[in-house]
Amino acid sequence: MAIGLIIIGDEILSGRRVDQHFSKVVQLLAARGMKLDWAEILGDEPPRIVATLKRTFASGDIVFCCGGIGATPDDHTRQAVADALGLPLVLHEQGKRNIEQRIVQMGEEAGQPADLNSPENLHRLKMAEFAQGADLIPNPYNNIAGFSLHQHYFVPGFPVMAWPMIEWVLDNKYANLFNREPHLEQSVLVYEAAESSLTPLMVALEKQYARVKVFSLPSVGDANTRRHIELGVKGEPAQTLEAFQQLRDELTRLGVEFAAP
Repeated sequence: MAIGLIIIGDEILSGRRVDQHFSKVVQLLAARGMKLDWAEILGDEPPRIVATLKRTFASGDIVFCCGGIGATPDDHTRQAVADALGLPLVLHEQGKRNIEQRIVQMGEEAGQPADLNSPENLHRLKMAEFAQGADLIPNPYNNIAGFSLHQHYFVPGFPVMAWPMIEWVLDNKYANLFNREPHLEQSVLVYEAAESSLTPLMVALEKQYARVKVFSLPSVGDANTRRHIELGVKGEPAQTLEAFQQLRDELTRLGVEFAAP
């Protein structure tokens, strides 16, 4: 079961804001022995969001989607989910109550009673309009919930809200996947070698060890480090140990200089 991440917002693509979600989601998953399989960044363009969601809903993947669930004109995610699934957008009653509680709370904090029927506050209820059948994702920051459908989890673009909401989903929905597949990664630094000369070894290792992936990360070096390639293997621990020993033995046989990272 693959895990994907969708980040939505013109401000990311234009460079006005730097994305923080990718690295954090990788970190949250790694802390639970899980990994991210793919990620996409989309602008605030409804047809593209709808097309992407149609594809990801059909994939069966677990997908986290950050951004676009507010109530301003550039927030299209809620409607896009409904369109992608061919479902109506409906007001979620518990989501509505959460927003109303937040409005009352803000009024109390400001020292003036809140008018739940004011145009401004009625408009805020749009943040509780989700595709029919959606479940809520609790928001510990301000109680305005995100939502989920078909293993897709939609949270705000604000990290202070999104990250604890994603953690809640992982801990409450997917604890059975934590550390399900033990994983080991080992590598060496290979100096002054052409990556093409190492390719046959990499191909042979992946062919021999079905549960191991081989990786190479070339570096041109700097003032403190010579040109090198970080060459390694990762995957099921027992096979990884065998593959890594074979990798080292073959590098030695080839007379290639290498050292631990």
